[in-house]
Amino acid sequence: MAKWGEGDPRWIVEERADATNVNNWHWTERDVSGWSSERLRQLLLEVRVEGPEGVCQMTDVSKLDGEASINNRKGKLIFFYEWQLKASWLGTSSSGVKYRGTVEVSNLSEENDMDDLDISVSLCKDQPNTPLLDLMKKTGVQEVQRVLGNYVCQLKSEFSQGMILPTANRLKLPQPETKKNQIQTGKTQISSVPRCSSSQAPHAKGVCISTSSFNLKETFQTSPDELYRTFINQEFVQVFTRSAAAVDGRRGGRFQLLDGNVSGEFTQLVPDQRIEMTWRFRTWPSEHYATVSLELQDQGDETELRMECRGVPAGKEDSTREGWTRFYFQAIKQTFGY
Repeated sequence: MAKWGEGDPRWIVEERADATNVNNWHWTERDVSGWSSERLRQLLLEVRVEGPEGVCQMTDVSKLDGEASINNRKGKLIFFYEWQLKASWLGTSSSGVKYRGTVEVSNLSEENDMDDLDISVSLCKDQPNTPLLDLMKKTGVQEVQRVLGNYVCQLKSEFSQGMILPTANRLKLPQPETKKNQIQTGKTQISSVPRCSSSQAPHAKGVCISTSSFNLKETFQTSPDELYRTFINQEFVQVFTRSAAAVDGRRGGRFQLLDGNVSGEFTQLVPDQRIEMTWRFRTWPSEHYATVSLELQDQGDETELRMECRGVPAGKEDSTREGWTRFYFQAIKQTFGY
């Protein structure tokens, strides 16, 4: 990625002496069908549901037709997967009677969210009707959606590494610049009223400095659950920042990324809806943290993210706003195609 205020080096075609694709200019592709087939089988066989009616367990995966691949074009990852699945399940009623049935998924692909999957559950032809069928159609379908969602998450996290190579200029965050105290754009409003803040650093006392606030709004072409995981999952963070990161995606969990330039703590997590954190840039006054809130709103085919950042040191709000826009939002879009 470029430094703030400079051109983006990914638009420069460079090659090393060994013809390595330095800035990810050319199209590269990785076939992950074999791994996907095995992982889907493993995940489906883990499906087990239980209720007053009895217990149902997946016993065999008889059909795994499809393919999966990851493509990198000019630094943007494109995930392609398309599968048709069929598995068998064995149910044992509360009275000990056994029943057999099948589960079929006809449209697992990058074009469909988990809630849009066509999942059909049925009993084998020679089986009498049983309440276990309703258990599988309700709880069983939800569990199948969950494990297939895990497959997609693992596909993106495990195989993104190495698909985007480091650019010739290693990513570095610049020193925040001091700008005038009031800046307003179409999507961002920055407060010009200084205030005394005692933002609490994790396990440290706050310091009193003048601060400002700003808001950002961004739209992503993905679901709220995928965007939520992108911010709190260590593997995803390492992929879109293109550097090592330490991320404990739990309430009270700490994070450090971008070569230690950014650190903080998750203070509140509402799955798929809201992320709140304390956040600081390394060159800020010692022990001072801003508070950041990310609200995720489902807009059907896309997710609207509303960000509020409070407690930014006075004079640093412009560079902080630009840093979030480029090193978080734009990086996520360019990396995952959101």
